[in-house]
Amino acid sequence: MSSPHETDTPQARILTNDASSPPARAGLREWLGLALLSLPTILLGLDLTLLHLTLPALAADLQPTSTQALWIMDAYGFMIAGFLITMGTLGDRIGRRKLLMIGATAFAIASVFAAFSASAVMLIAARAMLGVSAATLMPSTLALISNIFKDPQQRALGFGIWATMFGVGYALGPVVGGVLLELFWWGAAFLIAVPVVLLLLILAPFLLPEYRAPNSERLDLLSVALSLAAMLPVIYGIKQIAKYGIVADALIAIVLGIAFAVLFVRRQRRLADPLLDMTLFSNRAFSAALIVLLVGLVAVGGAMLLVAQYLQLVAGYSPFGAGLLMGLAALAMIIGGVTAPLIARHIRPGYVVAASLVLSAIGYVLLAIIGNDAPSGVALAVSGLALAYLGNGTIAALGTDLVVGSAPPEKAGSASAMTETVQDLGISLGIAVLGSVSAAVYRHMIALSTPESLSQPTREAVSDSLWAALAAQAELPAGLIEEARAAFTTGLNGASALSAVSVAVLAILAAVALRHVGRLGQPED
Repeated sequence: MSSPHETDTPQARILTNDASSPPARAGLREWLGLALLSLPTILLGLDLTLLHLTLPALAADLQPTSTQALWIMDAYGFMIAGFLITMGTLGDRIGRRKLLMIGATAFAIASVFAAFSASAVMLIAARAMLGVSAATLMPSTLALISNIFKDPQQRALGFGIWATMFGVGYALGPVVGGVLLELFWWGAAFLIAVPVVLLLLILAPFLLPEYRAPNSERLDLLSVALSLAAMLPVIYGIKQIAKYGIVADALIAIVLGIAFAVLFVRRQRRLADPLLDMTLFSNRAFSAALIVLLVGLVAVGGAMLLVAQYLQLVAGYSPFGAGLLMGLAALAMIIGGVTAPLIARHIRPGYVVAASLVLSAIGYVLLAIIGNDAPSGVALAVSGLALAYLGNGTIAALGTDLVVGSAPPEKAGSASAMTETVQDLGISLGIAVLGSVSAAVYRHMIALSTPESLSQPTREAVSDSLWAALAAQAELPAGLIEEARAAFTTGLNGASALSAVSVAVLAILAAVALRHVGRLGQPED
């Protein structure tokens, strides 16, 4: 890019902002830069869904408990959510491109550790490392898009393509995981990050501009500590409640996290250059878009996990076959991400989001009526997941533009971090909360069918999860595995019904709270 907004230095081109200059149209270099930013974006989406189909094979190899299995799945997303705000602001201070390259290197190293994990605990630690490094990539990619594209319509299209690429990662995750599991072992799924990162490190200095916010102060380490102290105890409390119900240590952890959150917010309001600019929340579109992203992704996060398990453990598909079916459904997410910004040029974004959420609610209703009959159940599962994905693609594209576009350029990193925080927290909460709802229903149903004559270890395996019951199938009486499959399906139905209700309410919220937002390229009312 070349414009009066930039200052050339021997090392990098540092962007500054000049409101008096007209927005420049993007050229070939900018679009190539967007293509390069799509690589880590696809990779991050891929990593969120990659384990959904490899989990049964992984569980057979590492023998995790049900709690460890949940941590393997969502430690990545939770650590991202915990560190995104810090990393988004850090990128504004030290340089967004620099942070992108540092984080990409760390991501590749953590991927190698994950690939060769020898125990469930080691894999959980590697997934946590991946989450911290991914927290540097997500806000950097989004914030750099806001730097690359100055024209509002081009920027909105850039955000839509970014959301689409994230959807491509979602779509490819189950497919790639299934293919690699057929050809290699489950750890190979992590190694695909290495060549992607190498390509990014080679091309980033040539295609991506550097940006540092002018007159930024040093990162406030106390704010960083408070943000982690607010997030992590709440996460722990949610997991404890999901596993054991309402217990004292879970309630204490959540109360402690909320207390630290209050202290965090109070400190941000006092700082001249805060870690998170609380004034952003005064914009109604900003706040409403974050709520829509959070709740919408809670629902879709749980659906991805449960449908992947249903296709393999109940319908009997191989990882590759299940991956193809889930990839087919996820094409709807790509369609939503690409078409939503174009439709929103003619119809208000709030109404586009609300309509797509209504379709998603219908999808969750389809998942809520799935039975154990394989042909009809699989058709309902794929159709329901496709409708859920369609709404997710729409809210990811338009929600991102509403959040990041409402922030001043020097706060784009912080706004991008908030977008990514709620998206990844939403997916992780969906896996934890809806996965736990499904597990609770499963345990209740299977307890009614498990005979007392089984040994205690076998009874514990059957009540723990469906994949544990299948692993102990040789020791079980005839018919109990079918009872376990029926119990899992009932759990899927219950979690999906809860998602249908929440997404329907969310559609009403989007239509009301975002009705003042004008069509893309036009001002608010």
